[in-house]
Amino acid sequence: MSEFLLEILCEEIPASLQQPMAEELLQLIIKQLDERKIAYQHPKAYSTPRRLVAVFEQIPTEIAAQIEEKKGPRVGADDKAIQGFLKGAGLTSLDQCQQQETPKGIFWIAQIRKEGGKIADLLPIIIAQAVQQVNWPKSMRFGDQQFRWIRPLRHILAVFDGKALPGFITLSARQITFTNKTVGHRFMAPAEMTVQSWKECQEKLRNAYVVVDTAERRQKIENQIAALERKTGHHLKQDIGLLNEVVGLVEWPVVLVGDIDKDFMELPPEVLATSMRVHQKFFSLLDKNGKTAPHFLTVANIQASDSGEAIIKGNQRVLRARLSDARFFYQQDCKIPFADNIAQTKNILFYQGLGTVYQKTERLQSLVQKISQHIPGLNAADAVRAAQLCKADLVSKMVREFPELQGIMGDYYARVHGEKVEIGQAIREHYAPLGPNDQCPRQPISLLLALADKIDTLVGFWGINQKPTGSKDPFALRRQALGVIRLILENNLRLPLRDIMHFAYWGYGEVGVWSEKSSVTDKAHQPKLLANQLLEFLVDRLKVSLKEQGVRHDLITAVFANQQDDDLLLLVRKIKALQEFITKADGSSLLVTAKRAGNILAIEEKKDNKTYQPLSKLGKAMPAEQQLLDQLTKIKPSFQQHLQAEKFGDSLSLLIQLRKPLDQFFDDVVVNSQVAEERLQRLQLLAGVRDLVTKVADLSKVEGI
Repeated sequence: MSEFLLEILCEEIPASLQQPMAEELLQLIIKQLDERKIAYQHPKAYSTPRRLVAVFEQIPTEIAAQIEEKKGPRVGADDKAIQGFLKGAGLTSLDQCQQQETPKGIFWIAQIRKEGGKIADLLPIIIAQAVQQVNWPKSMRFGDQQFRWIRPLRHILAVFDGKALPGFITLSARQITFTNKTVGHRFMAPAEMTVQSWKECQEKLRNAYVVVDTAERRQKIENQIAALERKTGHHLKQDIGLLNEVVGLVEWPVVLVGDIDKDFMELPPEVLATSMRVHQKFFSLLDKNGKTAPHFLTVANIQASDSGEAIIKGNQRVLRARLSDARFFYQQDCKIPFADNIAQTKNILFYQGLGTVYQKTERLQSLVQKISQHIPGLNAADAVRAAQLCKADLVSKMVREFPELQGIMGDYYARVHGEKVEIGQAIREHYAPLGPNDQCPRQPISLLLALADKIDTLVGFWGINQKPTGSKDPFALRRQALGVIRLILENNLRLPLRDIMHFAYWGYGEVGVWSEKSSVTDKAHQPKLLANQLLEFLVDRLKVSLKEQGVRHDLITAVFANQQDDDLLLLVRKIKALQEFITKADGSSLLVTAKRAGNILAIEEKKDNKTYQPLSKLGKAMPAEQQLLDQLTKIKPSFQQHLQAEKFGDSLSLLIQLRKPLDQFFDDVVVNSQVAEERLQRLQLLAGVRDLVTKVADLSKVEGI
């Protein structure tokens, strides 16, 4: 068993593609090894800005001859099938085949011998095919070559069993021959080095200022940052995305600290951080009070002889120019009354068929008034004002330069021009939550505006049939739906979502969602259909969210199945009550019996093409029938009281009293009696059980009982 090492050297690869493409290259090699039944151990992928590396610790030096069996047609099949089988197996006569008896008959079997050989002769072919098959999101041709790659290829190291593999890759106009040599850091150690193993390669590259392991580079950066934090007394403003990017920009990370001119410290901290992050890939530092410190961290890709002084001065000079631009944008924006920006949003298209941003804010003003009655402690006039202003910062110079500051700059500009703090905060927070780790707004106006914005977007895209399909969700509608769910549940909101969605639908007017060409019937029906589909989509997202919290998906389905309730908070409370109920032994036993009752009833109703209703009084009856009706009559008033008080756990607990009479009913009574009156009465009794139980959930949807 021998080690196989592959390193592909090229010009700088975008940071976000390095490790994913190294993993893809590794998997392409693994696929070919598996197809050839070549064993391997501990495959690993590594990457740097200039390298993709694949390592296999143990691969056999030779592959043994193999016998493969190929199943052919049935004995006695027509000659055309026989000849096709022989041709595919590389044989000329059935005399070269065997017969094999199977439960389905006797079939011809061909035994095909595959000769073995040296792995070193196969690996060059595998490498060439894998390199050709790497599927870059974007690729390029370089020079007069037709070969496409993310960046120009320079060098390929391919070592097996301590020796360079013979082989090459053709790049149209030239070839890159495999070698056992690599190179170090582009500037500090560009000389070639010969390597025979992965361990030696790592050591020599590290001595040549290249850290191949992404995790090791990250740790190296974090250790240096920690040392500078102790030295300066400041701490890093956490930015995982920037850290991931910077790790992919350097082969030998050196963290340096620079200064920000005091003249720029009056800018909003988000502007400072964003300008440094977007343009220069600088990290922000915070002082002990959590405020932006007048310093930044940068990660250089070189260990300079002057300890990085020239690099720091150059970065500070460039940063000064960038922040001067940002300060100009901010000052110019502040000169214009914030409300004056509203008219300019008429020139910004929200989406084709959904009108302009100005029209969206008009819809939001109506929608927040509609929803405001369901949110306690709310100033509806302030909410309407926030809705009117919430998109006005989109036309500002700052947001045009840094789109990620939308909402944030709206907050600053609103406050500069005298708007209430709550209105500015709502403008800032109405895009939230942006993801699963983002906090939900708590302030009533912020919460209301965030909810209205997402519902308006969902209704609009559903109205023009731009829904998520499969893995495609170009408008992040799943994220918007999860945002609606979190806003409702985390703030304990009771909302009639269907009614709100109907209102949002009609708010679009003639903007694409519906038109005068539709018939009156279609117009009346369409919002109901849309609301049902959108509510189903929200419930699907709710299932995903609750499943991550350990709630069974079938309980969600069971609770929602027979409900017309669109109150998500109420649904979740029912789901949690049902989940707790089925963990009890008596509860689980009752569900088995109740599910049996529901299944029998469903079968008979389908057969009779009718729906059976509960009865209040029995005719001629067996004792078990009377006991079941008596128990139903006894618990029904208390059950209804608990249900109205939304004490779903107490409601379900009452149902346990039905278990014994229901079990006795099935032991003593034949439901499908030959006597029509008896059969009708017994089915009506089961309808009474179903009517009570399904007030909380459709137990037929609960799995495993």
